[in-house]
Amino acid sequence: MARVRYIGAEPVTVPELGSRTVQPDEIVEVPDQRFEGYVCQPSVWEGIEEPQDEKPAAKKSTPAAKSATSSKEG
Repeated sequence: MARVRYIGAEPVTVPELGSRTVQPDEIVEVPDQRFEGYVCQPSVWEGIEEPQDEKPAAKKSTPAAKSATSSKEG
């Protein structure tokens, strides 16, 4: 989960967070895939912790390429 700070002047109800009321200067967790939807409103939200890549940068094998080379008989 990513984290953002609400920097608006008045409390706001956020339906996406279960209709939770967020207070000015409060930090809340938001779904990683929605982080950009908050920080694209810089007069209202400030990014605190960006989404983390859940998938490690490991080598990807391509089974199609392997099977193509292994099916060659020579």
